[in-house]
Amino acid sequence: MAPTSVLCRVVCVLVAATMAAGCARGWDEPASTSADPSLVQIASGTVRGVVGRDHRLFAGIPYAAPPVGALRWQPPQPAPTWDGVRDATAFGPRCLQDLDGGVELGRQTDEDCLNLHVWTPAVDSDPPPPRPVMVWIHGGAFVNGSGSVYDAQHLVARGGIVVVTLNYRLGTMGFLAHPALGPAGAVGNYGLSDQQAALRWVRDNIAQFGGDPGKVTVAGQSAGGMSVCDHLVAPGSEGLFDAAIIQSGPCQAQVALPEAERISIDYAREVGCADPAAAAGCLRALPADKLREPVRYFRIGDDALSGPVTGSAVLPTDPMATFADGDAARVPIAIGTTRDEFTLFMALEHLRGRELLPAGYPDVLAETFGPNADAVAQRYPLDRYGGSAPLAYSAAVTDGVFACVDERIGADLARHGPVYAYEFNDRQAPAPEPFATLPFPVGASHSLELQYLFDVGNAPELDPAQQALSDQMIDYWSEFVRTGAPHRAGSPEWPALGEGPVPRQRLSLAPGDIRVFDDFAQIHQCPFWDGLK
Repeated sequence: MAPTSVLCRVVCVLVAATMAAGCARGWDEPASTSADPSLVQIASGTVRGVVGRDHRLFAGIPYAAPPVGALRWQPPQPAPTWDGVRDATAFGPRCLQDLDGGVELGRQTDEDCLNLHVWTPAVDSDPPPPRPVMVWIHGGAFVNGSGSVYDAQHLVARGGIVVVTLNYRLGTMGFLAHPALGPAGAVGNYGLSDQQAALRWVRDNIAQFGGDPGKVTVAGQSAGGMSVCDHLVAPGSEGLFDAAIIQSGPCQAQVALPEAERISIDYAREVGCADPAAAAGCLRALPADKLREPVRYFRIGDDALSGPVTGSAVLPTDPMATFADGDAARVPIAIGTTRDEFTLFMALEHLRGRELLPAGYPDVLAETFGPNADAVAQRYPLDRYGGSAPLAYSAAVTDGVFACVDERIGADLARHGPVYAYEFNDRQAPAPEPFATLPFPVGASHSLELQYLFDVGNAPELDPAQQALSDQMIDYWSEFVRTGAPHRAGSPEWPALGEGPVPRQRLSLAPGDIRVFDDFAQIHQCPFWDGLK
């Protein structure tokens, strides 16, 4: 997984959409008719959303009770009901997270954050059959981000699907695994349980928005993609979705329960709750602001992320091992990475004045790859990358942490069901303006494909060829959500991965050059990575 401090900024810079309802492009005032399309009755009560020319949005709908007070570090509880009409025209607060860097334009954060947003196509005079649903889980290294930054207006209008984006508890609130917080083995993973609660909400309510509860795809990118891997093996997720999309998800970055408990005990000590007998009450009594700093688990170099805990009640097995054993949910899968995953993180470090120089290359390899550092240095020598330590290190992490993990997951899952693999390969993808001053190219890096699927209010504009690629990607994604196979008339064929000795065919996504290729593993040196211990 990407370093937490970096990934936060990636989402902030690239995916921060307009935050207040009514500001998104093309929205109109709600229609006033006898069958008002801005009103929807759900199990908890009636909500009023926003009606646009080509879509509807119902924002900030609570799918669980506020996880505050005695419910802090408890499984999500049912959402409260309400009388009258609840306003659903503005996004609710994002979940508690570190405010460093002004993530999402300083948008409010709160413990009371378990809300979701439903995007639907416009209401037709002749209503169509129930539409397939994509439930999108946001990234952010499990320490920040929110569902509100993913503007699905164009995706639902062009794709003809319903999209649900959601918030889930992050960082310490979502993943602290202190053994005093619950029964043995039942701590941690509160954020993952929130996602399951949102999926149950979709099952029970999405038909009221024109969605098909029997045709749900769970999807996500980065930490969201890693979450999708978890749902493929978590018992509590069984039956809640019919297909899955994993984008740039390093699903090996789980932490086992004993290690998570040790780190969580250390965290509690640092915030003043060292006594094991009193830790639960002490932690629950702390002001929320004292818990913004996330508990940190899986490491890459000096950075770390929060995240799911394996060997626990919610996630008994490690996804990677379960995939290899053939015990994951047998549903259609779309999975992929970007060609240059890690360059954007190095770019952001450079812009903060933390430039990686050639002299520091051995040290950062040692921090990241431990006893394999020398072998990695020989495989990724500086002179192959023009003497650039950021490019050499980015190539190594791209291959070892993202691409070859993706290749392994695809191969394992393809033994038991259809798997469609891709690589986003627009190496001229728009990136934030400050990156133009860098001494190395960013290329097709982590998260840059998101602006091809979602409307991003502050991202650089796509050129005509890139916009055509965006339309094609939306067609592929929405057709996969609709049918479980991304076959779309007028677009190049996207074959499923082959089995055994058959070449593993993958779709390369680049402007004007969508094509099938079968040397992904060689390009990313996966035989080398598979051979490391």
